[in-house]
Amino acid sequence: MKKLIEAAKKAQKNAYAPYSRFPVGAAIQTRSGKVFTGANVENSAYPLSRCAEQIAVGAMVTAGEREIEAVVVASTSSPPAAPCGACRQVLAEFAGPEALVVCVNDRGEERRYRLGELLPEAFSLRSPNKT
Repeated sequence: MKKLIEAAKKAQKNAYAPYSRFPVGAAIQTRSGKVFTGANVENSAYPLSRCAEQIAVGAMVTAGEREIEAVVVASTSSPPAAPCGACRQVLAEFAGPEALVVCVNDRGEERRYRLGELLPEAFSLRSPNKT
């Protein structure tokens, strides 16, 4: 977990957040053990901005991976920020309710959740028994 936290914090340093001044980094570990990172990318047309988690999921999918085991989100807020609602749903597309979500900040604070705690009854068009 320490390496995953470090990867999220490293990605956070590359965030493009000139409007909110709220840099966020994310690191995803897949079931195969690979790690993918992302940083939030803002846009002056706010709806076009992308969260760090969404960028990390895009990198994961582009590399051919599909199963998330754990996610770390690094922010500057206290307490550490959890993924927004949209990101929770994006994560749920590739992770089960037991996937670990760790939220950290630059003060050393940490919060841990299971994705199912953050997004109970996630929307899905897939059968619950098929992936």
